[in-house]
Amino acid sequence: MTKLAYTCHILGDSAIVIRLGADIDLSILNRVRQLTAYLENNRFEGFIEIVTAYTTITIYYDSFQVHNHYSEKGTTRKNGRASWTSTLLPYDIVLLHIQHLLDNFEHTNEVHSNETGRTIEIPVCYGEDYGPDLEDVAAYHHVSKEEIVHLHTSQIYPVYMIGFAPGFPYLGGLDDQLATPRKSVPRTSIPVGSVGIGGAQTGIYPFETPGGWNLIGRTPLALFRPESDPPSLLKVGDHLRFVSITAEQFQYEKERNMRNGL
Repeated sequence: MTKLAYTCHILGDSAIVIRLGADIDLSILNRVRQLTAYLENNRFEGFIEIVTAYTTITIYYDSFQVHNHYSEKGTTRKNGRASWTSTLLPYDIVLLHIQHLLDNFEHTNEVHSNETGRTIEIPVCYGEDYGPDLEDVAAYHHVSKEEIVHLHTSQIYPVYMIGFAPGFPYLGGLDDQLATPRKSVPRTSIPVGSVGIGGAQTGIYPFETPGGWNLIGRTPLALFRPESDPPSLLKVGDHLRFVSITAEQFQYEKERNMRNGL
């Protein structure tokens, strides 16, 4: 067990960002997950939600509720730390609570079985109309399209964060041999389920949106389901494995999902 290294800074008038490092790696991902669970179990009056990213945890709160609940307690400042006082802003009050929790938090670099997340297989139909940029990606790396598919399906990809669009997973683990610059002219519309490569990352588009990543395939799975709880199929800490399927299998899975309301 070791003490947590962190910094905090304000985000607007109703959020605080906790930064746990500067590098994108699995040890920080593990730390983000451990601390998120700890903070979720130690909520304060006025807490709204936690949003995680690669190296940060952002806590959103209701400033009015924080002020109304804590203003009667009264505090002072001691040794650089805030203590209860009615003159403090909601940010100071929440920062005090968070600092108290973080200073008493001990993390471990060990990953227990219940912390490793799920491993989810993502079926993908590569190339042709499903992945119109596969040939360009292969040409950029001077290899065959089959080699690109082999490399892409040979990795396990951890989910570091969900963002950009609801359900969009930012994944680690892309083979260096697949890193490809984003397109110079982004598309104005990308089909739902498209699997792309942008720089040193790969991801899946859950909605029809603009985007500049190189599209190498498409999955029939619905990544965002508003009627489900939670609505996102994937979550931080999950691990993905891409599995190549045929166009016929894609259509079968797509039709089955539609029949099931997915």
